[in-house]
Order: sequence, then structure tokens, then C-alpha cells
Amino acid sequence: MTFEELAWFVTVAEREHVTDAARELHVSQPALSRALSRVQADVGVPLFDRQGRNLKLNRFGRLYLEHARRVLAELDAGREAVASESGAGGSGGTVVLAFLHTLGAWLVPALLRVFSAEHPDVTLRLAQGTAAEIQQQLRDGDVDLILTSPRPDDAAIGWHELTTEPLQLAVPPGHRLAQRKRVRLADVAEDRFVALKPEYGLRPMSDALCRAAGFTPRIAFEGDDIGTLRGLVAAGLGVALIPAPHAAGAEVEHPATPHLQVADRGAHRRLGLAWDTARYRSPATEAFRAFVVARGRTLVGA
Repeated sequence: MTFEELAWFVTVAEREHVTDAARELHVSQPALSRALSRVQADVGVPLFDRQGRNLKLNRFGRLYLEHARRVLAELDAGREAVASESGAGGSGGTVVLAFLHTLGAWLVPALLRVFSAEHPDVTLRLAQGTAAEIQQQLRDGDVDLILTSPRPDDAAIGWHELTTEPLQLAVPPGHRLAQRKRVRLADVAEDRFVALKPEYGLRPMSDALCRAAGFTPRIAFEGDDIGTLRGLVAAGLGVALIPAPHAAGAEVEHPATPHLQVADRGAHRRLGLAWDTARYRSPATEAFRAFVVARGRTLVGA
């Protein structure tokens, strides 16, 4: 028995006449009769009693009709829910976007402010996480798109680079290098560092830069957000290799903390939008992806 045959059963049950039902369904009467036979065979008992040229639901048929209607109503509701969530109906839809914690104060708002104004019918569902977490969510299909760094090392993941963000060395006020504008990491090889935890994408980058400079950083604290690191630097706990403060971002909690340019090669991180090329992208998701690809660099000031 197919769902189409189940729908045909409901039509016959409501019309109680095979010929009339066949005409309404635009199918032949023999085809409809065979479908009814398959439905009854699947249920295991006759559902109709014949009265002259008409079919009359028996008590088993009336019971089954209640359940058949609910099944078909649930299927219709499911189709409507999917159309609403995906935007497949021509408008609306929901995009699930995950991003790094460090991007929530400036890059994400810069994109969403314009996109939401131009696509008010699209709902954006947001999530934050580490680079490893959101990349796994993307692979698992739990999110549609991610804003991340570095570029995922996976051939199945599509990528559009938005901007290159310089990394700077935050030092405590009064630090011996505080009056410098530009330093090399080797200059702080003996200093203590405060850093993000290893699962954050920025941490492997900063560790690699220090190794390239000839030392392994002495980690005094591992944290979960840039704001905490800046606060601890301001308190004199150590130095930190972190993104430059953004004037529009809420991260600038300690503007008096000197942030020095880093002369070492590769002292930056590349930020971009990533998607799983092997997975279906709904119309709403594709609209946001296309928007970021076409206009994202301008909006984030790249």
C-alpha cells in the first residue's frame, strides 16, 4: 500500500461511490478498485460493505478512516513545515549559521544587519562554538553554514574568504615593550602568555607562530574568550597574541591595554564562510551564501 492509495481510500470512503471517486481523482475505475483491494489486504479485513452500486464503510472502515485522515494530515503538515523551514515555497525559510565566539561582536552583525534588512522573511538561527565544534556540526548537517578560521582542511567543504585579520600582541600597561608600535614574537619569548584553549582555532595558530619564532610559549592561563584574555593582560598576568580590537565590537573592554603590531610572517588569520558541498542547501541557505559571497568582503571592510 502506498500513501497515494491511502489517499484514494479516504476519497472513496467519503464519496462511498467508486465511479464518482475515480472521476474526482482522475484515475480509471479498475485502477481505483485494485488500489482499494490492496489497502484492505494490508489492513487485513474488509473496510466496505457493498449496497447496490455503492460502497458503505463498515465499522472497521470507519475506524481506519479516522487514522488514515490523521496520517495524511500529518504528511501535509510535514510538507508545510519543510517548505517553511527551507524557503522552498518561494519565500521565507530558516538558515542555521554557526560562528566563532570571536566573530560575534563585529563580523556577524555586519553581515546580518544588511541581509536581514533585505530578506526580512528569512529567519537566521545562530550558534557559537569553537572551530572544531562548528566544523563538526557542519559535517553532521546540524548547521547550514559556518563563519570560521582557519579554512577547514576538507575537500568536501566549500570556502569563501571574507577578510584577513591581523593578530597583535597585547601587553600590560607599563610593559617594557608597551611604547613600541611593532615587535617580533622573539621579543617576548621569556614572557608568560594567556591564551585560548587548544580547541579554539586561534590557539594552534598562535602556538605555530611562537614555534616559528623559536620558542614554546609559557602558558599562564587558558580561557574561552578574547575579552577575558584582554582583562588578564591588563592585570599583568601575561601577554596575548590575539586579533586586533574592532572599534565597533563589544570586545574592546580594555582600550588602555597596548596592542602592538607583530612583524612575524603569517601573523594573521583568514576568516571566511564555509559550507558542505555534498549536502543540499535550501533556497534560504543559498540566498545567504550567495549574499555573503557577493557582498561580504565589502560589508566587513576587507
